[in-house]
Amino acid sequence: MKETPLSNCERRFLLRAIEEKKRLDGRQTYDYRNIRISFGTDYGCCIVELGKTRVLGQVSCELVSPKLNRATEGILFFNLELSQMAAPAFEPGRQSDLLVKLNRLLERCLRNSKCIDTESLCVVAGEKVWQIRVDLHLLNHDGNIIDAASIAAIVALCHFRRPDVSVQGDEVTLYTPEERDPVPLSIHHMPICVSFAFFQQGTYLLVDPNEREERVMDGLLVIAMNKHREICTIQSSGGIMLLKDQVLRCSKIAGVKVAEITELILKALENDQKVRKEGGKFGFAESIANQRITAFKMEKAPIDTSDVEEKAEEIIAEAEPPSEVVSTPVLWTPGTAQIGEGVENSWGDLEDSEKEDDEGGGDQAIILDSIKMDTGVEVSDIGSQEMGFHHVGQTGLEFLTSDAPIILSDSEEEEMIILEPDKNPKKIRTQTTSAKQEKAPSKKPVKRRKKKRAAN
Repeated sequence: MKETPLSNCERRFLLRAIEEKKRLDGRQTYDYRNIRISFGTDYGCCIVELGKTRVLGQVSCELVSPKLNRATEGILFFNLELSQMAAPAFEPGRQSDLLVKLNRLLERCLRNSKCIDTESLCVVAGEKVWQIRVDLHLLNHDGNIIDAASIAAIVALCHFRRPDVSVQGDEVTLYTPEERDPVPLSIHHMPICVSFAFFQQGTYLLVDPNEREERVMDGLLVIAMNKHREICTIQSSGGIMLLKDQVLRCSKIAGVKVAEITELILKALENDQKVRKEGGKFGFAESIANQRITAFKMEKAPIDTSDVEEKAEEIIAEAEPPSEVVSTPVLWTPGTAQIGEGVENSWGDLEDSEKEDDEGGGDQAIILDSIKMDTGVEVSDIGSQEMGFHHVGQTGLEFLTSDAPIILSDSEEEEMIILEPDKNPKKIRTQTTSAKQEKAPSKKPVKRRKKKRAAN
């Protein structure tokens, strides 16, 4: 664990505040931070908050073979994990000295104190026993990890329910929670750790130190005790010498704190069991306070729905009646109709360019009965007129008539020919979208030139 060291100014400030019996969070010397316990939807899952220090506890079980020297006793296993989510100083994937010390202290506090009846975990002597595993995850680190971890472990064990089993001969039957109610663990007592921090070589004492106070302390004393004032384990670290009176004083303070915490745990367990029996809502989501911005629910406001129909009739009576508008169909052309206001239907109308072509090029159009194209171009029976043709570049063929040329374009642009019946069968309206149209000179000026030449 690599912590950023405090500066000399911060260290002097903290030590001076402790000498004046003042703490950063406003507590007194022997005050504990607020403890909050919330349970998950499954049995054996809980979160304990000690101030800003948060620990998640989860208990699981499985049937395993017992140890050879303890054939009639179950197995208890404790595991505490410190991740970088709790504090960036923790190194992932490596067991630090702090983690080893905390795990050993938890095992001495909970397993060596015989707080759980391990013989009740035996199913078949020498063959099948229950292995109870307690996983503790530190979610946020703000000091005094061991106290929060011990509370989370004992709360999770008290809340846990193992599946019921039955033994008939050599067969072991495991029942689901739907078939039989789960069985709680047999717990004799609840040991809880209480930490004391010493400063100035034992001159000053603080209960439940936070993270900054732990950085400047000289020594730490941890006492695990139950509500019967029985000391389960005691550990001193830091290398300071404590007097007998100091240890006795700390044990008396620990007895008072343990009694208060035990009462809080029993009350939380009772409330959770009551909610589950009544069929109410429970879980971590329901434990979030409504005053927080992250609340998932709102208070339900009662609404009177007895006179809803009367109010609706009053609103309808007071409102203005809707205007009666009857839409009449508009007949524009035979076979079409329009209802309501809208844009006129332009289907079948000719565009302006088409109208101009009809007006200006009507006299110059001719009828083409058939056009056959093989290697060359054949034009047959075009009324009584004669027509010749010649090539116009690579884009198409230009047909010369007595009146005006007709260009059949072979370009990439599309060509559209519209045939319309008319009184004069010799007329046809052609439209080309080619951008390259070359107009051949008419024959009338040519005749005039011939006449002038003949005159000359």
